[in-house]
Amino acid sequence: MKSYVALLRGIAPTNPNMRNDRLRGVFAELGFSNVRTVISSGNVLFETDSSAVRALETKVEEALPKRLGFTSTTIIRSRTEIQALVDQGPFGGVDHSSKTNLNVTFLKRKPRPTFSFPYRPEDRDYTILGMYGRDVCSVIDLTSAKTPDLMRWMEKEFGKEVTTRTFDTVERILRRLNEA
Repeated sequence: MKSYVALLRGIAPTNPNMRNDRLRGVFAELGFSNVRTVISSGNVLFETDSSAVRALETKVEEALPKRLGFTSTTIIRSRTEIQALVDQGPFGGVDHSSKTNLNVTFLKRKPRPTFSFPYRPEDRDYTILGMYGRDVCSVIDLTSAKTPDLMRWMEKEFGKEVTTRTFDTVERILRRLNEA
């Protein structure tokens, strides 16, 4: 069995159909095993024999509107991919704090960036550190910028098939994947 995380875009835990228990139920109905969630922002861990990630993403994306009444871009990463990202140490000693937020934006498809890394968009208080496969790591100065600002910029640059998590959440996902 292979271990994966499905990173669902736009999950709002205040919507009853987007709560963890319902999300786990859909994944179990789809035949996945060892289904678990990490925090309430659309991080569903599961196991399957399949290694066809695109087909798995499509399967989940088609099931959500039918079973729960909403659509969500689904981006799947394997335990191995998450481990490789964390092992790279993409933030080079920068710490998450009340003034600094470390983020990973997961892309469904790997684009060709139009800039070199590290990159600081003009008039923005965040830095795009680098791209690791289909994952973009960034640091936000929270004293003058907010995560939604970064997310809008990422959408403009990379398209709408993206979703962002803090690096702390990525590390929590990895710990839970390693428990399996």
